[in-house]
Amino acid sequence: MQKYLTVKDVAERFGVSTPTIWRWLKAGQLPKPVKISAGCTRWKMSDLLNWEEQLEEKQC
Repeated sequence: MQKYLTVKDVAERFGVSTPTIWRWLKAGQLPKPVKISAGCTRWKMSDLLNWEEQLEEKQC
């Protein structure tokens, strides 16, 4: 079952503020979220995990 995270959840995960999450998204530094409805945006946990894995591989 797919888990979806709110912007607050994503911010807490990375230890930043919610405005930082929106800035990262605008700069193309985060996976694109899923638009559930107007005013309801979520990130798939699987997308974030894959993205984190790619970042780790680039650092090695």
